[in-house]
Amino acid sequence: MTKQQHTAFTAPHYAASTVGNEILQRGGTAIEAMVAAAASIAVEYPHMNGLGGDGFWLISEPGKAPVAIDACGTAAAMADGDFYQGLDAIPSRGGKAALTMAGAVAGWQKALEISKDWQSPMPLQDLLATAISQANWGIEVTQSMSDASEKTFDDLAGDENFAQFLIKGKALKKGKIVKLTQLANTLQRLADNGLDDFYHGDIARDLAADLEAAGSPIRLSDFAEYEAKVVTPLSVTTSKGKIYNLPAPTQGIASLIILALYDRVVAQGSSDADMVHLLIECTKQAFIKRNEYLTDPGRLSVDLSDFLTDDALDDMAAQISLTKALPWPHEAKLGDTIWMGACDNEGRMVSYIQSLYWEYGSGVVSPKTGIVWNNRGTSFSLTPGHLQQLKPGLKPFHTLNPAFAELNDGRRISYGTMGGEGQPQTQAALFSRYVYHNQPLDKAIALGRWLLGRTWGDQSHNLKVERDLNEYVGEDLLGRGHDMVVVDACNELMGHAGAVVLHTDSTTEAATDPRSDGKAFAQAYVNEESGDTE
Repeated sequence: MTKQQHTAFTAPHYAASTVGNEILQRGGTAIEAMVAAAASIAVEYPHMNGLGGDGFWLISEPGKAPVAIDACGTAAAMADGDFYQGLDAIPSRGGKAALTMAGAVAGWQKALEISKDWQSPMPLQDLLATAISQANWGIEVTQSMSDASEKTFDDLAGDENFAQFLIKGKALKKGKIVKLTQLANTLQRLADNGLDDFYHGDIARDLAADLEAAGSPIRLSDFAEYEAKVVTPLSVTTSKGKIYNLPAPTQGIASLIILALYDRVVAQGSSDADMVHLLIECTKQAFIKRNEYLTDPGRLSVDLSDFLTDDALDDMAAQISLTKALPWPHEAKLGDTIWMGACDNEGRMVSYIQSLYWEYGSGVVSPKTGIVWNNRGTSFSLTPGHLQQLKPGLKPFHTLNPAFAELNDGRRISYGTMGGEGQPQTQAALFSRYVYHNQPLDKAIALGRWLLGRTWGDQSHNLKVERDLNEYVGEDLLGRGHDMVVVDACNELMGHAGAVVLHTDSTTEAATDPRSDGKAFAQAYVNEESGDTE
């Protein structure tokens, strides 16, 4: 009897999830499905991610240790104190904000090299075809995209190259159609010439010229010298299993600390309010360490894995009180992105994240390619001696951190979210609800959430709680000293979470966030050649 295999895919936009699922059902690998979906969502959600941004991968083969890909950009060779002379801070928009290389496409390339070792590859043209069609035929403006357009209009509408993201010079409205023909042409060039063209071909030359004209310090040599890298993920073992995340310069360490601490203190709680309070207090301990130490991997003063030892975690857990909130704030981190997850018919899984940083990144749009450039470099500081001081060739702090877990009961979970400061917190919410408190996967994601700190341009550092969660834990949290405000339920402020689970019987389940425009697929794999399930 043949064992039936299943596949799964989830993304915060239904079109991207659909193309990812189609590649899986055609027998493609989880990596190939993810590249196809990454190209699609770069078209469908251009305010959150794109070819001009960064990416991080966590890739798991059954029976092997997961590997990670760091595809975030480094600061340009010209991005130094002299270039920003006279400024107190790096501008958040415009050419001077576009100071780090875009790593996403190099990450696709590096991941596909791994995929080739698994099985005969699908043609790149097949992987990019749907995204090209979507850009040519036009995308429907979602509420998320409309909100981002309204929010950024005053900053970005004056640039003639940004006109492709407006309709007759006005902000986008939900339901309208936007065609991205220049981006379609660029994707077609990549399909024809290969992904390497982005860094060593005509696309690189076009991008370098357009960025220089916009006032960016990036030059063609920065493209030629960039390479995405395979790295070893950080991991921590808890009573439930082993959890993986990305090393510096991401805040993956914070996500791991939160869950490792919760594993130590969860037994203290007996109510929903206890769970939320304890996770918030675990978050504070993790963020204190993150803010004090996390920087470019080349200038770390500590080994981040030292924070995941029993002694270090016990010390942090001892600072957590069940009855009293630790005073806050500490420095908060902005950011906005997309996360997607996949599982193919061989049980290979991917957790992937792709980002421009702020909505529409730097706002710099390359007229020759239609690509929006990221503003991740604004995470650097111009203050001498600062932990994040700008230096050519270094990587800025990243909120991005895709997650993966191997549970003791045999389940494997790919999970993550967008949301900057909220990413570790949302990961902790969905993981704890699903793994510790046995909530169904979709419910673990949909239930009311919270956010400690600042995100989406908000200047406040307080605790934001969705209205439905506040109804049954709010009074209790206030009584423990939390500085709290209530926001609308099912709020995009809380991120777009998702998860894919592979069970020991080879069945899959997947869920997406009702706060997004996403869709999740989990179904039996059908062998198209024979028509049989496998």
